[in-house]
Amino acid sequence: MSQPSRVDYQTTPSQYKHWKLKFEGPVATLVADFDENAGLRPGYKLKLNSYDLGVDIELNDAVNRIRFEHPEVRTVVVTSGKEKVFCSGANIFMLGVSSHAWKVNFCKFTNETRNGIEDSSTHSGLKFLAAVNGSCAGGGYELALACDEILLIDDRSSAVSLPEVPLLGVLPGTGGLTRVTDKRKVRHDLADIFCTTTEGVRGQKAKDWRLVDDIAKPAQFAARVQERALELAQGSARPGPGAGAKGVALPPLSKTVEADALRYSHVTVEIDRAKRTATWTVKAPQGTVAADVAGIEAAGSAWQPLVIARELDDAILEMRTNELEIGTWLIRTEGDAAAVLAMDAALEANAGHWFVRETRGLLRRTLSRLDVSSRSLFALIDEGSCFAGTYLELALACDRSYQLALPDDAAKAPKITVGALNWGTYPMATGQSRLQRRFYEEEAPLAAVKAQQGQPLDADAAFALGLVTSNPDDIDWADETRIAIEERVAMSPDALTGMEANLRFNGPENMVTRVFGRLTAWQNWIFQRPNAVGEKGALKVYGSGQKSLFDWHRV
Repeated sequence: MSQPSRVDYQTTPSQYKHWKLKFEGPVATLVADFDENAGLRPGYKLKLNSYDLGVDIELNDAVNRIRFEHPEVRTVVVTSGKEKVFCSGANIFMLGVSSHAWKVNFCKFTNETRNGIEDSSTHSGLKFLAAVNGSCAGGGYELALACDEILLIDDRSSAVSLPEVPLLGVLPGTGGLTRVTDKRKVRHDLADIFCTTTEGVRGQKAKDWRLVDDIAKPAQFAARVQERALELAQGSARPGPGAGAKGVALPPLSKTVEADALRYSHVTVEIDRAKRTATWTVKAPQGTVAADVAGIEAAGSAWQPLVIARELDDAILEMRTNELEIGTWLIRTEGDAAAVLAMDAALEANAGHWFVRETRGLLRRTLSRLDVSSRSLFALIDEGSCFAGTYLELALACDRSYQLALPDDAAKAPKITVGALNWGTYPMATGQSRLQRRFYEEEAPLAAVKAQQGQPLDADAAFALGLVTSNPDDIDWADETRIAIEERVAMSPDALTGMEANLRFNGPENMVTRVFGRLTAWQNWIFQRPNAVGEKGALKVYGSGQKSLFDWHRV
């Protein structure tokens, strides 16, 4: 499959082709009923609830709508609307005809969606129960693994499986291997059998091996799902029914797509194709940001922190998928730093309110999406910028940051400001704040930064604290930044992707970092090997009746 035309990550339930949403008190049911004739691209059918990127775009949207539009929901049940099939995983024929970049980016987005499910469970108390009512293979089981609990129907035929190694010559692409061990704590020898068995594991054995939490006979399955969903709901911090919380509808974004630009109300991305760079400008909130509960609830979907988070998230996805040759992103901000810090004060003061908590969650996941984007990130802190508080996270996420020094004009000199939300509100995949990552959690430099919290720091002060990479003055600024950008653009994208991932995640390993690390290192390699994608590779001959032809050399 050649590079497809532009992918739009915006959708609404009225446009869904693959998922159905049902609501009953504190429980939402997300029903997988994929339309096999509605793949995102021609050339394959989504049989047996197999999925492509379009299916996951809808899933991501559905979970976001539950988060924001249905505060009464405390538990989400994920199940299937097809008989005897829960989900057979990523569509193999789609993978077989896709470019390498498409496969890897597809896996990255599906990983982020599943990580987001776990993020909501951890931070906002939205619990997820996989009601596996049929065969559950590959990426389908990986979706179930992301849920808090898995309930499997015990009908003598339904099984869970990760058959990628024996069937396809690749690895599970959405964290399956890691969640089986790190999350489910399946014994490694049993996991070895499980991951090399095409027929999977069913019934009591699946429970005994810890592959599922519980099983139920068909006659009791629906009642057991409802019972467990309500039990999970009791432990949720979400408002729930009867609390009077009013959901916040998510309208379409105000967005203009041009040949060389994306334009939103607070985010602009301008592409220079000759230089292979994109300049991102994130504008400060305009006017007064509602800061009390009444004002925040009245603002609803127009509350600026939510708008900014949604726009930035959409822009990242747009650029990652649709602009593969634009490898260097130049991050700028524009506006009043005081407005950003006022926004942060509202986010901090109302952190216990469900809507504010969900908005902070979207900001957290969006910034994490930026961290794992395979692009070089340079922050340009120049005149008129507002890298303060939440916006400073954008610079701290970058590989390098350049702050303009104006020694002869202190008033115009751009400043950065460390705020209260820079100390752990938006943790990286490692669980660290970006300041902790930057200074390896060493006490002395972190204490020095803490002592300056709330103080606008010019280039020299920020450089002295180690908060920026370089502090060129107005004489050297243009040449230093130009040379740095030109040098970066000229380097191998493959080498840069590997280098950046290693350097950005220098902190402690955990399940999420291991999932992304393995995706980057293993799938990136295995997806290009002839054993997987050669003319007789397992992905190419799958379903044809032909036998895979493997190169038996171990590499």
